Amino acid sequence: MTTPSPAGKLSFFKDLHPPKSRFQDDVLEGLSRPQKSIPPKHFYDARGSALFDDITDTEDYYVTRTEIGILDAIAGDIAAKAGPGAVVIEPGSGSSVKIDKLLNALDRPAAYIGLDISKEHLISACEDLAARYDGLSVGAICADFTQPVPLEDLPIPDGKRLVFFPGSTIGNFEPGGAKALLETIRDWLRPGDALLIGADRVKSADILENAYDDARGVTAAFNLNLLTRINRELNGTIETDAFDHKAVWNSEAARVEMHLVANRDTEFSVSGQTFRFSAGETIHTENSHKFSIERFTALAESAGLAVRQNWSDARGYFTLYWLERA
Repeated sequence: MTTPSPAGKLSFFKDLHPPKSRFQDDVLEGLSRPQKSIPPKHFYDARGSALFDDITDTEDYYVTRTEIGILDAIAGDIAAKAGPGAVVIEPGSGSSVKIDKLLNALDRPAAYIGLDISKEHLISACEDLAARYDGLSVGAICADFTQPVPLEDLPIPDGKRLVFFPGSTIGNFEPGGAKALLETIRDWLRPGDALLIGADRVKSADILENAYDDARGVTAAFNLNLLTRINRELNGTIETDAFDHKAVWNSEAARVEMHLVANRDTEFSVSGQTFRFSAGETIHTENSHKFSIERFTALAESAGLAVRQNWSDARGYFTLYWLERA
């Protein structure tokens, strides 16, 4: 029996947030490499999460608008496939518009479980959802979903699970990491459960680079906020104005790369360790891989998932996939 959340309250909250030392270890190890890099999951402190929400509203960032358009068009298909009383699990809880589209399409969904690494953003988003959906059980799990999450130990309500993973977040991972993440999600699925996942498509370099370097400079602020977070949480002394945001399309790897580029020689410390950058040296902060339908289908199959159906927009910019255990 599913117990609805009281208005604006969570039915449960589980804090599995990784220790601060993991952020520190990733930063120190990444800045010590010949090609400096920091995993993109560390963008998402409270400020980073808010900035990402702002990115989705920019004119240049087509991804969110396109995916929402697909969700509008396929609402009936999703409702029929999910059936009544679905339990929606969303790793990387993001746009309230997207989850509203999904929940409103479903037939009397029983529960929503948000799962995100940014604790403040997660709780705020889930409490807001609980306030807006009377009778819906809403839970929250603060965790790094790239690591195993023991759903079997948590009070997840009964019902068909529909894991919702929109926004082409899967593209942030290298092929091996994407496969591993899909395998983790596959382990959450029981026979009859499903994964509804979005994946961005290859298109012209101009469209892609503008989407990740918008004219308003919101993506630049999002990228640079990572340095501000390092200064605040890891006793950093980085002069943030010594770095600029850069986004470039790598056609060979079929991905947009985001970098922080030193615009002058600079030296700083993080957690007592000193780093020196020459002008032009970069920190690689994010990849966003783009997929053909054939390439994504092969990736899903390699993780033990079968594509049961897919839907794209008229321009072929973006595709949503319905996956089940193979």
